[in-house]
Parts: sequence; structure tokens; C-alpha cells
Amino acid sequence: MAYPLTAIISDLHGNRQAVEACLADAEARGARRFVCLGDIVGYGAEPRACLDAVMGRCVPAPSAEGAPLEPGICLKGNHEEALLFSADDFNPKARAAIEWTREEVSRDPARADAYWDFIGELEASAADDVAMYAHGSPRDPVREYVVPRDIRDREKMGALFGAMVRPICFIGHSHVPVVLFEDGAYFVPKAEEPVCGPYDLGDLEGNRAIVNVGSVGQPRDGDPRLSYVLFDGRNVTFVRADYDHAAAAAAIRAVPELPEFLADRLANGR
Repeated sequence: MAYPLTAIISDLHGNRQAVEACLADAEARGARRFVCLGDIVGYGAEPRACLDAVMGRCVPAPSAEGAPLEPGICLKGNHEEALLFSADDFNPKARAAIEWTREEVSRDPARADAYWDFIGELEASAADDVAMYAHGSPRDPVREYVVPRDIRDREKMGALFGAMVRPICFIGHSHVPVVLFEDGAYFVPKAEEPVCGPYDLGDLEGNRAIVNVGSVGQPRDGDPRLSYVLFDGRNVTFVRADYDHAAAAAAIRAVPELPEFLADRLANGR
């Protein structure tokens, strides 16, 4: 069976405007399956809308055209873990956002149980026949950051590749898109390009790869456009798309409990 064109998204962070733009863009490009690598919530002002979007895409469901999507995957990020347990190790701004988000998720009595059941059942990592998926890294699926400069840390990279159960692993968490290869090569998508790819990953059995898909809801590579990846089982395509970040920022500023810094950073991609 052919591998369905899969949109891999991560770090939505309660940013409804970015999530809606991302899902529409992916569906327009022919995505038949959605994988979310976690951090649906946190920072942004509309966590329930983002939960609804993911819950409707990462399970068998009709698309806008009525054709069924392939069953997807959704994983637990560190913000979902903090929501369920404790945000004591978060910085003060992130902790304030989690405390508000915990109340916001329960604000709709008709949906609260469904949200909490969904969040509580999320796994830390997953794999299909081709790829492994994690929020943070293969060895610490929820919390470990992987960034482009890590390619120079051979001890760390060796441990990461050693923890993989498939020849390719998709991650998020750092909000910075990159492909890191086991042989020490790496690929950073060109910032000026809205679409970078399809990029043939080559012989993955001989040279495994870790792909950071970037962030939908809070990019941190200096580019305010949302970031996600399309994967067809062999090739990856990095996609950057505009969204109304001014509206997303205004929604954050309208919530007194959310630090204004979380709004300001959206326009800078930091």
C-alpha cells in the first residue's frame, strides 16, 4: 500500500489562526493523513479550538471534500504533560499560560471531559511502518530539545540515533526546522522559500535521519510564518505559510492572565 501523503505538525500552542491556515494549506496540497507531535496547547489564547482541530484530523474523519482521511497520530508534548501534572519547572511566562489553559480547557462543560480524556490518553512516542514520531527526541520523547547545532555533538547524536526504532524520526519541541543525518550531514530549509522540497532523504537504512518539522503556532527561527512538513514515505517537503499573527497576538492580549510577551514574539518568529 502506498504511503499516504502525511502532514506532520507540531507545537500549535493554542494559536487558532495558525492552525486553521496550516490545515487548509495541507489539505490543499493533498494531505491525506495528519500527525501531530504535541504541544497543542500552551502560550496561545485558543487551546480548545486547537484541540478540536487536532481531534478532528488525527483520527478517521471526513475532510472538507467528504473523502475520509487516513488514521493519524497525536502525541503528548511537554505542555500537555504540564497541563496534566505540574508546570513547576516552566519559566514564569509559560507557567502562567499553562495555569490559565488548564482552566480554559474546562470552560465548556459539554466538551471538557472529551478534551481531558483525549489529552490524558496521548502517548509520548509512536511509529508506523516507515517512521518514528516524538515531540522532543527519540531518547526523551517529551522533553529533550534537538537543534541544528547538535549535529556537532557526536555523543548526543549517537544516543539519539541509538534510541530510534525506525530509520527516520520526526520531532518538534525546539520550533526550528532541520534535517540531521547520522553521517553528520544536515539540511536547513531555505528561509526565503515558502516550499522547500520535495527533498529525497536518500538511503535511510544506511544513513538514518531526524527531521524537526518546526512549529505551527510559535516559530522561533526568525521567520513568523507557520512551519510544517509533508512526508510521502521517502521525501520531505518543508512548508512555510503566512497566517494572521496580528489576530493571534490580539487574542492573547485580550486575556489578562496571558503575558503580553507571548503576543509580541509572534510577529518576530522568536
